[in-house]
Amino acid sequence: MRLSRSRAPGSIPGRPIKFKYPNKISKKMTLIEPKSMDECVYFTNRVLDKVKIRCWVFREKCPKCGKGLMSKPKDPKTGKIQIRAKEFKCPECNYTLPEQEYEDTLTANIQYTCQYCSHNGEIQVPFKRRKVQIVDGVELKKKTIESLRFQCQKCGKNIDITKKMK
Repeated sequence: MRLSRSRAPGSIPGRPIKFKYPNKISKKMTLIEPKSMDECVYFTNRVLDKVKIRCWVFREKCPKCGKGLMSKPKDPKTGKIQIRAKEFKCPECNYTLPEQEYEDTLTANIQYTCQYCSHNGEIQVPFKRRKVQIVDGVELKKKTIESLRFQCQKCGKNIDITKKMK
């Protein structure tokens, strides 16, 4: 009797294969990637020596009407988005939220390669920037900057996504 390589041993042809542990087949989380930058509040793609970080934050729906995606208000004369505005506005119902209150509800999606253990991973963390002290490489002084901090899933060390410094 010849065994078929495409079937599990002991299975009957024509019947579906039942797995013992269906929940343990795939544990890898797959993140939904943005199709365009219009879907994102924040997007960055950083590449340093060993470190590769790609982070994006999707815009959320309006908490009041649930239809429109919240965004920065547009200038009535030019129709361009006001980048430095301190609030987010729903285009459907004109509901406004302060910038900090809106950003606290967002979730950051991160694909990364750890600089310490070279682990490739994906993680979702709350989009909350915290003040972190780092040593500046040029002047060798401590600086306080805003950073999105998360831990590597394998080694547990902190990885920071800092705001671009001027």
